[in-house]
Amino acid sequence: MRVAVVGEPVGWHVGRLMERLAARGHEAAVVRWPDITASLGAADGSFGPAALAAADAVLVRGMPGATASDARLEEVVFRMDALALIAARGTRVINSPRALESAIDKYLSLARLAAAGVPVPRTHVVQNVAQVAAAWGVLGGDCVVKPLFGSRGRGLHRLDSRTALTTWLDHPETRQRPHAIVYLQEFIQHGGWDARLFVLGTDVFAMRRRAAAGDWRTNIARGGQPEPFAAPQSWIDLALRAAATLEAEIAGVDLVQVADGSPVILEVNAVPGWQALQAVTGIDIADRVVGYVEAG
Repeated sequence: MRVAVVGEPVGWHVGRLMERLAARGHEAAVVRWPDITASLGAADGSFGPAALAAADAVLVRGMPGATASDARLEEVVFRMDALALIAARGTRVINSPRALESAIDKYLSLARLAAAGVPVPRTHVVQNVAQVAAAWGVLGGDCVVKPLFGSRGRGLHRLDSRTALTTWLDHPETRQRPHAIVYLQEFIQHGGWDARLFVLGTDVFAMRRRAAAGDWRTNIARGGQPEPFAAPQSWIDLALRAAATLEAEIAGVDLVQVADGSPVILEVNAVPGWQALQAVTGIDIADRVVGYVEAG
């Protein structure tokens, strides 16, 4: 099998996938997002580089828009268009462009989950900072501002008091973008931990993420510590349902427990990491991913 892994050659996850693909006898190549090209006309429907054009399967192991600039939307749109056309000609793409598009956009993913009856936190999206204070009040005076496109806990701000709200509104970065899209989600008192459930087809692997002392963020990239976690079946079922709703074959589903003990889904990542998960479970996730691709 010829497999193109879309991502950065120096990435830990890309490295593990390439090792396992080679060990299982597959021909694999890394394709960087900026190296993807498309041709129309005389060479109708062709794509570059050659490893991508010849692939039997494409594994997406990186986010499609990497630059923090006005060009990012163009990057995302073209790259998703290219993957969609590659999939349309019969090449298996994991995750599908539709799943990637949904998960990249926090509002779209949560809206699709809510429409499917999946429990999610109260969330407001406004289009200028003048509307933030009203949304903050509706959300109980304690919420988290998140970038619409973002991961690894970057750009999170908790507005848990009038002072915190005023400080955020008065920050130079906020004032420079008075008409920015602002995504606000109610803060759920989580007791210092949440859970990451890694969905691979019908298999689910789980870990707990505990926030560092004095911090409310559980993201591993922000100092959170991974712990073993025996997820209740109801949590597993909910993670599978969320992944299916977004049509993601591979997904990192973040869940938190609310006051009555039931889980709600904070977000779904369609390019989830597993380095910490592998460390606490002892499972070779990259090998499982390759086996899943082999199974078709």
